[in-house]
Amino acid sequence: MTGVPASAAGGTGRRPAPGGKLGAAAVNQASLWNIANILTMVRLLLVPGFVVLLLAEGGYDPAWRALAWAAFAIAMITDLFDGHLARTYNLVTDFGKIADPIADKAIMGAALICLSSLGDLPWWVTGVILGRELGITLMRFWVIKYGVISASRGGKMKTLAQGTAVGMYVLALTGPLATLRFWVMAVAVVLTVLTGLDYVREAVRLRRAGLAAERAVPGGQG
Repeated sequence: MTGVPASAAGGTGRRPAPGGKLGAAAVNQASLWNIANILTMVRLLLVPGFVVLLLAEGGYDPAWRALAWAAFAIAMITDLFDGHLARTYNLVTDFGKIADPIADKAIMGAALICLSSLGDLPWWVTGVILGRELGITLMRFWVIKYGVISASRGGKMKTLAQGTAVGMYVLALTGPLATLRFWVMAVAVVLTVLTGLDYVREAVRLRRAGLAAERAVPGGQG
């Protein structure tokens, strides 16, 4: 027993066709339609529904905002589980590697842009958060030849703070809770900037180490 579901391993119970082509196709199909990828796709499908709910009735109806918050909360919960399931049960796929970060940024970006367009959140906050996410994504590609910048503990805290803060802004809060959400968002912005700088430092270190290793190898590309 490996603890990996048959669907994750690509098992179908059918004998492969000559040359193994049927087996390869079955593995690819089974690896794509696993629970982790399905949760990611659900999160992607929630994005347009979330936007419709948040902007319904001019964007200020408490009932519609509560429904929008529910959609946002479901998206955040699926984000917690799909990555964990993929790693635990060996369900990591190329589709998941691409779709998961897109889904994360899509729901967060949609929420920030909608909240700013409604006047609930300053545009500079949206710019800082989205600018940081885009910059880190481009930086990952910049150093991917030399290694992977893994998510840090600070990055996970940033994600939690952002999700909590944005969720509080989606709800039509008033009084002390409205003041609280301001400070939660302030913490999220600070963590966004600090972890972004930390990723820049790590990317520069990784690239320098990679270039040094190339130069140390005879005939290596500088």
